[in-house]
Formats: sequence, C-alpha cells, structure tokens
Amino acid sequence: MQGKKKIKVRQVKSLIGVNKKHKRTVLALGLGRIGKERIHNDTPQIRGMIEQVQYLLKVEELEE
Repeated sequence: MQGKKKIKVRQVKSLIGVNKKHKRTVLALGLGRIGKERIHNDTPQIRGMIEQVQYLLKVEELEE
C-alpha cells in the first residue's frame, strides 16, 4: 500500500504588516511564528494555501 505524500512547511518571515487574509491563512496552516514547522498531507487544499503565502514560507516535500 502506498502512503500519502507529506509536506513540511516552515515559516521564515514575520506576519507583521502582512495582508490580514494572508495572516489568517498562515495561522490556518498551524504556523504563526518564525521558525515554526508543521507537517501536512499533500492535498490540493493545502497546496493552494501554501501558494497564497509562499513568500512567507519554506516548503519541503517528505519521502516515505
């Protein structure tokens, strides 16, 4: 059985002065402070959120 792909998302820039909608997107990803990381399933919904705020994040695909 093949496992689901995972993505590691790390916040690399501050939310100070960021558009409110983008700030809410980062918080919805489970981030909020510089250096905080979360691992998410690689879904179209998560990819869309990451694309919206990619200038604040560093994304790494994990292999299982």
